[in-house]
Amino acid sequence: MDADELLEQYAEGERNFEESDLSHEDLKGADLSEINFCYADLSNADLSRASLKDAKLIRINLSNADLSWADLRGADLSGANLENANLSKASLDQANLTNTELSSVNLNRASLDYALLSKANLFNADISGANLVGANLCRANLENADLSNATLDNSSLISANFGAANLKKASLCNANIERASLEGANLISANLNGTNLNKADLSEANIFLATFKNADLTGTRMPDGEIYQPEGYDKKLDNTETSLDKQASMANRIINTEQAPTPVGPYNQAIAASGQMIFVAGQIAIDPRLGDVVYTDDVTKQTEQVMKNLEAILSASGAAFKDVVKTTVFLKNMNDFAAMNAVYAKYFDEAIAPARACVEVARLPKDVLVEIDCIAVI
Repeated sequence: MDADELLEQYAEGERNFEESDLSHEDLKGADLSEINFCYADLSNADLSRASLKDAKLIRINLSNADLSWADLRGADLSGANLENANLSKASLDQANLTNTELSSVNLNRASLDYALLSKANLFNADISGANLVGANLCRANLENADLSNATLDNSSLISANFGAANLKKASLCNANIERASLEGANLISANLNGTNLNKADLSEANIFLATFKNADLTGTRMPDGEIYQPEGYDKKLDNTETSLDKQASMANRIINTEQAPTPVGPYNQAIAASGQMIFVAGQIAIDPRLGDVVYTDDVTKQTEQVMKNLEAILSASGAAFKDVVKTTVFLKNMNDFAAMNAVYAKYFDEAIAPARACVEVARLPKDVLVEIDCIAVI
């Protein structure tokens, strides 16, 4: 497919271009809002100033693509590959970039307010001057990244890796950097007022002229290697007292995404329990675009659809298959186990595959052949 064919079909109302090959195509300035490019190849494509607002871009390949000034607000880029892509001045507010490959990407002066970047790889990325207010960068890799003059106020950076990152004049006011690694980072003139640095690692970091007014440095490893403890600190109270704010953040969270079937009963797609465990409801072979069961007589294709539905919900939860710790497989006929398992195995690394139960049942919802649920921990 080439750019002209894509734009013609899009103009006629088509939105599903899943797995399309549009590498090196010129789509500069194109309006592709709400398009489905999941698993597509747009590497080296020109999408500068294009609109991909609310687009479905799960696991898309955008390596080396030009997305400067592009509108990606609300887009789902979970698991995507954007290595070396140009996103300078792009709008990614509220976008989902969970588990996304962003190494050496150019995000200079981009807007990522309230974006989800948990577990994203931003190694050596240029994020200078970018806005990341309220963004979720928990467990993200920002090693060697340039975050100079970036704004990360109120962002969540728990357990993120900032090793040797440049945060000169960056603003991290009221951010949560608990247990993050800032070893060797450049924090000259950075604003860390009100920041939670509890048990963070600042060893060998340059904090010259940085401000820490009202910051929580309890248990922080300081640049000289010493562990900071506030005056009057009592180790016996460590990890035993929980603030009301922390209790609120630990409440169960409802997960809902249009990338998976809408619940039709008294249940949700998934529950993130205490901010760590995610319980995903059993998924069957419903294509969310059609709202109905697909491949009624093919257990292989039904399993593929089930795994796509699980992946979409995990992604919306900030998780991935590698975070799954338990699955349950329900089969209409145990003779279908081998066919189901062949598909299932594609989604899990055998070395870290989750525990699993598999049972044969008399009947499943809508008379499908397979249903799978899972539990993930993040």
